Amino acid sequence: MTLPQLKKITMRLLVAFLFITNIIFAQQTIYDTISNGGIDRSFILYVPANYSAVTPAPLLFNFHGYTSNAYQQMFYGDFRSIADTAGFIIVHPNGTLDFNNNTHFNVWGSSSVDDVAFTEDLIDSISATYNIDLSRVYSVGMSNGGYMSYHLACLLNSKIAAVASVTGTMSYNTFNNCNPLHPTPILQIHGTLDGTVPFSGSSVGLSINAVMNYWTNYNNCSSSGVTTFLPNLVLTDGSTVTEILYDSGNCQSSTKLLRVEGGGHTWPGTNFPLVGTNYDINASLEVWKFLSVHSLNSLNCNVNNPVDFLSAPPLKIKIYPNPANNYIIVESENYIDVNYTIKSLLGQVVKSGSLKGNYTEINFSDIIPGIYIVKIQNKSFKIIKAN
Repeated sequence: MTLPQLKKITMRLLVAFLFITNIIFAQQTIYDTISNGGIDRSFILYVPANYSAVTPAPLLFNFHGYTSNAYQQMFYGDFRSIADTAGFIIVHPNGTLDFNNNTHFNVWGSSSVDDVAFTEDLIDSISATYNIDLSRVYSVGMSNGGYMSYHLACLLNSKIAAVASVTGTMSYNTFNNCNPLHPTPILQIHGTLDGTVPFSGSSVGLSINAVMNYWTNYNNCSSSGVTTFLPNLVLTDGSTVTEILYDSGNCQSSTKLLRVEGGGHTWPGTNFPLVGTNYDINASLEVWKFLSVHSLNSLNCNVNNPVDFLSAPPLKIKIYPNPANNYIIVESENYIDVNYTIKSLLGQVVKSGSLKGNYTEINFSDIIPGIYIVKIQNKSFKIIKAN
């Protein structure tokens, strides 16, 4: 072998080595922990190959299901190839052990773990190391992770732009404490034959229709959804997908349901073909397409209401008694002159009117027993009408 040939081979090897080294350092999977609530909480961070410290990157939380873990979710509900193209960072948090010794995210109020504070600390920790676009922080999750995404939409709304849930729903604990500050785009993907988180609801979670109604009403979307039957691309998976979109919400927000007809408790499009998995759509791709167009900046547009959803001081209002019988009282710390609406969980307006002054009594005697949403500007209150 001549010296020129040897130099050429050496140069090719060097170029190859530098190319591979660049990929290794640019595309990273990082296993790390932070201390929160007196315990070490672990997570897996995925930094895409095209991440640049010069350009702020969106951040996507990808929460695992009950008994699962971050490593499994990273592969099962996989966003990594999408992130490599779209340039967002993915964080896969690990839950803690509950009283049954199973990993979980505390959305039911069944343990002392504060997963909202853990999530907030993760945002702060990751943004201290990477250039994160804090107006584009999103959350998605599988099953219990879907519950967790709704939990953040309600209780960490000032930092979460939009959320998606795959086979999850809202817990009653989340629902009863929900207080979003801005219109919040919601995507739900759910199988009609889900035996773990039933489409029709259960003792620990709302029905999917009730979830859709709540967020459609809160976002002030069109009450009649646009239904589209998506192409049945894979005839052998035993399921099809119906898209129901409630659009035209405040600040271009929307509420969207991808209803998997005949689908089970699975992640559509996953590389792990469990029984009941749909392959007409790729859930990861659908989630990113839906979430990525929204930001906290765009959701702070003050449409139809002169309220700054992100920076205005909140209305200091309390409503009582709850449960109620013949009346409810709306009491404000300051003088107010605003409108209110009361809706059922099905989205039907049962009463509306105006609030003036510091104290208003609203007749509740003509309302049938059930759970209702009282909406006053950008605040929503859950009221139970007793028997």
